[in-house]
Amino acid sequence: MKITITGSLGNISKPLATELIHKGHSVTIITSSPERKEEIETLGAETAIGSVEDITFLTETFKGSEAVYCMIPRANYFDPNLDLDAFTRKIGNNYAEAIQKSGVKRVVFLSSIGAHLKQNSGIIQRYNEIESVLNTLSDVSITFMRPTSFYYNLLAYIPMIKNQGIIAANYGADQLIPWVSPNDIAEAIAEELTTPLEGRKIRYVASEELTGNETVKILGEVIGKPDLKWVLISDQETFDGLVSIGMQPKIAQGLVEMYAALYNGTLGEDYYKNRPLEMGKTKLSDYAKEFAAIYN
Repeated sequence: MKITITGSLGNISKPLATELIHKGHSVTIITSSPERKEEIETLGAETAIGSVEDITFLTETFKGSEAVYCMIPRANYFDPNLDLDAFTRKIGNNYAEAIQKSGVKRVVFLSSIGAHLKQNSGIIQRYNEIESVLNTLSDVSITFMRPTSFYYNLLAYIPMIKNQGIIAANYGADQLIPWVSPNDIAEAIAEELTTPLEGRKIRYVASEELTGNETVKILGEVIGKPDLKWVLISDQETFDGLVSIGMQPKIAQGLVEMYAALYNGTLGEDYYKNRPLEMGKTKLSDYAKEFAAIYN
């Protein structure tokens, strides 16, 4: 199959491209970084250099593809001038237009746990909007991938662990967190891209469900802090902490709302009704080795 993927050589796109190429598919990787060209071509993929914010480039690149993988690029939450809603909405609309104009018939979109919610989901609410836009497309089959909490999000707590000896947040502690590895997401996306589908499908991806307390027990052991604790703090304390390290207040508020929804159960409500039949292969004990290497 001829498959185009967005996300350059990111945490999901690189293992996704590697797996697809290994299985004999022709892969084109969209990247905004010309310096990635050599590495992409070393993998065995074609390079398309341009921006997903450029609708003309996106449409031309999608043409002739039998399937495309679409994801929203990561934004800089510390940029005071970033309008996250506008940024996300524009790219979502670009994907919809490019898919329709290019004639692509099979799409996998990287959405998120909580995308079923129209409100009270913080920054995840934007995925509900994009899913709605993509659902208006005709004559195209779409899988909405809804991964859970990424293991690598734990890296953001390294300064706190080093300075305070704890992880403090308004979620976790005694409540379950469904974690996921990007490698497990990539494997699921590869399966969806190469499997025929008529209409729409929602697929959740998770690797392991652990409480916050169970999470820090595993991390603490590998970094030499067996007494590491997960401390539950208020929404306001969480917000104040994010703003104090320079995060844009509006985005910090969106994160706090998302975390609160995870803790009270509303964010994962649809996930728990539609859990994956099989969890991913990568467990936190596997990822913890990578975490420890970065920590040290």
